[in-house]
Amino acid sequence: MVNQDVVREDAKLTPDTFAALLAWLDDGVESNGERYIDVRRRLASYFDRRNRPAADDLADKTLTRVAMTLAQDGVIATRPPARYCFAVAKYVLLEDLRRDRRHVPFDESRATETTGIARHGAAVERDAREHRLDCLDACLQKLKPEQRELIVEYYAESRQKKIQRRRELAMRLGISMNALAIRAWRIREGLMACVRGCGERR
Repeated sequence: MVNQDVVREDAKLTPDTFAALLAWLDDGVESNGERYIDVRRRLASYFDRRNRPAADDLADKTLTRVAMTLAQDGVIATRPPARYCFAVAKYVLLEDLRRDRRHVPFDESRATETTGIARHGAAVERDAREHRLDCLDACLQKLKPEQRELIVEYYAESRQKKIQRRRELAMRLGISMNALAIRAWRIREGLMACVRGCGERR
């Protein structure tokens, strides 16, 4: 059963917590990080099928919450691990839907302005997206060349080709898939913090 108090708690993963999550997802069978990639892909697909615009972010949020539950409780009895992940994903989905409803109030007196508001909203969203991309480009340039190459390659290609590409990347670097996932996670956390800081300074 999902502990709802833990599910609602946003927290940051540490390398040790992330490594414990990878081991738990493997469920006793070493997959070199492939099980994590598969579960994350399935979670992203779950959110995507429900028309959530930030499906990958919601998948990451789900796995972070699972990892924090594991770190707090020391064990998660539900088997297989993916079943627990999808139980948590349902709560994350509900939170995301509620957040949308809070941010889009309906006012009947302004119903005739819907088209204009929609266009303005789309323009604001487009500007915000372009600003985030500019921030991402700037933050990528701050990385060491080898870090930039790793993170770009790690998230390149379509979902179907990612596993093979990451396997090849790990072989080229002479590390396991598990170690590659941890290294990419560390770089991504730094990038996300940089992009958030850039957005706040806008």
